[in-house]
Amino acid sequence: MSDVVEAAVAALNERLGGNGFDAVAKFAIEGEGAVIIDASGARAGDDEAEVTLTADADTFQAILSGEINPTTAFMTGKLSVDGDMGLAMQLGSVLG
Repeated sequence: MSDVVEAAVAALNERLGGNGFDAVAKFAIEGEGAVIIDASGARAGDDEAEVTLTADADTFQAILSGEINPTTAFMTGKLSVDGDMGLAMQLGSVLG
């Protein structure tokens, strides 16, 4: 597991505050790997998901640190969404 994915898992679990996510979402971090968020929380993995959000490592780290809003990243083409847009918006509120 890459350092970026490992840091992302830790940051996402902290943001979730011990709560899971009612669906299955995947963050695909280009060149690093993927993170799955589900009812158990965040973990490294590349499982099937209802929504997949894809970004490069810099954009993903900026979203996690609060430097960039997930909606802004999507609107500027730095974040792509494949799947259920409603779930992506729910996840954005967890991250934002």
